[in-house]
Amino acid sequence: MEYCTEFGTAPNVGGMVTMTAVLGVLAVGFGLVLTPGPNMVYLVSRSVAQGRTAGLVSLGGVAAGFAVYVVAVAAGLGTVFTLVPAVYTAVKLAGAAYLLWLAWKAVRPGGDSPFDLTASAPDPPRRLFTMGLVTNLLNPKIAVLYVSLLPQFTDPARGPVAAQLLVLGLAHVVLAVAVNGLIVLGAGGVAGFLARRPGVRRAQRYLMGTALAGLALALAKPAAP
Repeated sequence: MEYCTEFGTAPNVGGMVTMTAVLGVLAVGFGLVLTPGPNMVYLVSRSVAQGRTAGLVSLGGVAAGFAVYVVAVAAGLGTVFTLVPAVYTAVKLAGAAYLLWLAWKAVRPGGDSPFDLTASAPDPPRRLFTMGLVTNLLNPKIAVLYVSLLPQFTDPARGPVAAQLLVLGLAHVVLAVAVNGLIVLGAGGVAGFLARRPGVRRAQRYLMGTALAGLALALAKPAAP
């Protein structure tokens, strides 16, 4: 099984994970967090319909969902990938296929934007939090991210894979919560901006689709022997 051991010459983070590995996870995570998906649609819709406070409460639920995924991945996948390399390869290819599917959804004719919203009934805080949690737990993009991406930035020679997955996962959670928080705070203005500029909205979709396709091809590329 091949991991991203080329990161071994970079400075360490916490004695196990290199700074280059962390930055790699953040770079890919940043592109994915800006890709329209269930989390973004839910957060934007609540923010536009009920205001920023509702959006931030919903974001709390989404953050809890991220935490669940990080713990689950760190608890089991490191061992599975070490003992059964074929599982790692299968998950890697599945992740590449899913990214290609997301790329097609972004660029296909008539592709939707999460900022094309209609008004909806207000929800109480408990429901906002719960729906944010459930939306994230059922979000296949997040599952694929943690299952197929994070293990590629680990190196068994640096220590327990589970601990490395935990560090990398928490780094992504911090980034995702920060970016989604900015999306919540600016959702209303962005929705209005894109509604008045359909050309910009189309350009946004094609840019994201191209980036996703590039990530998919990089993910599916065979590792060097």
